[in-house]
Amino acid sequence: MKRASTLVWLLLLTTVSAGAQSLRKPEDYNNRGLERQAKGDLDGAIDDYTKAIELKPGQNTLAIVYNNRANARMEKRDPDGAISDYGKAIELEPDNPEHHYNRGIARLTKEDNPGAAADFSRAIELSPKFAPAYNHRGNARRALGEVDGALADYTKALEYNPRYTGAFYNRGAARQLKNDLDGAIEDYTKAIEHSPQFSDAFVNRGLARQSKKDFEGAIADFTEALKLKPEAGTYFARATARHEANQLNEALADYSKVIELDPSNAQAFANRAVIEMLQGNKAHAEQDFEQAFKLDASLKPRYKEFIEGRRKRPN
Repeated sequence: MKRASTLVWLLLLTTVSAGAQSLRKPEDYNNRGLERQAKGDLDGAIDDYTKAIELKPGQNTLAIVYNNRANARMEKRDPDGAISDYGKAIELEPDNPEHHYNRGIARLTKEDNPGAAADFSRAIELSPKFAPAYNHRGNARRALGEVDGALADYTKALEYNPRYTGAFYNRGAARQLKNDLDGAIEDYTKAIEHSPQFSDAFVNRGLARQSKKDFEGAIADFTEALKLKPEAGTYFARATARHEANQLNEALADYSKVIELDPSNAQAFANRAVIEMLQGNKAHAEQDFEQAFKLDASLKPRYKEFIEGRRKRPN
């Protein structure tokens, strides 16, 4: 489960509010753009940054304005526009690591993982202790299947920032990919210690514990995650753990909650039907199987033998 990335912001501020004075200089428009952006007026902010650019400020100021407009475009979910603006900032200030880092974040959102990795690498060359650049280069490398390189990057990020929650979480995910479940659990636990409201870390630790057949620990983690963020996927995860632990009534209730939140979840219908069959509630099970196969016909062959075997049993 992926987390939101934080951009590096480069600001130009004066002691007087730009909104309270006549706008003459590029800095005036830039500052009003920052004020508008802080209030959520992204279109107004972009207009102001554009006006500042049109007034042709000095090179350093121009680079900052391009960076700020790019940040606003990222907030508007326009990564292509943001990448273009970060590129302009890089042309003006090629040795500024923040510009390369920010463009890397934008490229990550477009799943341009090779381009993102290259940008983060350049940021690291320019600023060798840039912990977020290591962390996000790890994300790009993990997406490219370079799990060992990702692990090295997350570890480097933690070397420079030992309380970096995201790096602990991401390293845990990489360790989980390599089936290092104990290492993954250790990292997720660290992430939770630093950010006790981090629901995804509880979910992933629960999945790692479930893989180790620690169903009690997994169920506890999924329950904590649900207190923080009640999502269908987490109910489904807890249902599967309860199902494996033979807590059939509790699993049935969780599958029902999944279906309530996500009526298109074919697997939840099928799994609930299995429990209903096991408990002798064949009529409800037949209905759930029918709905599951209606939603996803590919499930039918998987359950054919089970259904036929249960049908032959007396009530």
